[in-house]
Amino acid sequence: MNTYDLENLLNLDGEIYPLENGHWIKFEAHQVEPSPQIPHGISYSLTLHDKHNRRVIGFDNAHGIKPKRKRFRARRITWDHEHRLEKVVEYEFESAGQLIEDFWAAIETYLGEGHA
Repeated sequence: MNTYDLENLLNLDGEIYPLENGHWIKFEAHQVEPSPQIPHGISYSLTLHDKHNRRVIGFDNAHGIKPKRKRFRARRITWDHEHRLEKVVEYEFESAGQLIEDFWAAIETYLGEGHA
């Protein structure tokens, strides 16, 4: 794992950024012992909240989810996932840097859809 990207993510822990439209962003990230649930050793929660304090986008690994069953795929519980409004989908964690990029891209898409 790129230590520079990991350091950037860990340095964001506890940061809250208000946006001009009333939305706000919160970062939580810290290293943990690698485990079957968190094999990369990073516990994280990156969230965008609307002006009513509702989480509208979130990337985290705080709890396990069962991905939708595909035809011949075994069901497994995954911990890395993404919240988009009320929908929860599996997220493929590649790196700390990619996580940050994906989070900002999701915010841009959400706000670009007129959710400002």
